[in-house]
Amino acid sequence: MKKAIFIVTILFVAVISTACINNMAVQELNNAAKTYIEKGDYESAIDRLESSLELDRNIYETHYNLGVAYINVKKYDKAIDELNTAIRLNSKYANTYYTLAVAQENHADSFMDSDESNVKTDEGGNLEATTSMKDAYKNIPQETKEKMIQEYLSSIENYKTYIEMINSSQKTEEVNSHIADMEKVLVKLGYTGQSY
Repeated sequence: MKKAIFIVTILFVAVISTACINNMAVQELNNAAKTYIEKGDYESAIDRLESSLELDRNIYETHYNLGVAYINVKKYDKAIDELNTAIRLNSKYANTYYTLAVAQENHADSFMDSDESNVKTDEGGNLEATTSMKDAYKNIPQETKEKMIQEYLSSIENYKTYIEMINSSQKTEEVNSHIADMEKVLVKLGYTGQSY
């Protein structure tokens, strides 16, 4: 499966107001995490953000930033959990829905590389030359297909929420085009419009 590369720059959400964070230690940990993310050291950022959560679990930005860091280290389950928590804390930030959609889509794509799928992709997400596109989807076990379908459907739902919240016709067009590509993959996986 050719993996479409469509990721809007996911920015680290800075903690802007110290009124949002009463604890200076939490602010220092979040600032340190931001520095690590900017350097591409996601594991160190994750360590700081997890420590920050131990001090205060109610800071939206910490959960969002932790979700972004987890995406970058391909820990999609954890990213999805953190981004859902961020949405529960602040449902008004459109980029959280977009970032959650990216995590869910990447998670679905990761099943293609799992040992149980019998389908392998290269680093760019393209099928290895030995596997035809038609055979690739046929070789995926039904249980894996169902997991992938659920993740793609959730991703599409979050992309649509993002579109509803933004005011950009260009971004809307780009995301809708990407959704159309994902819907083609769903058809190849055997999705018929019935939920699993």
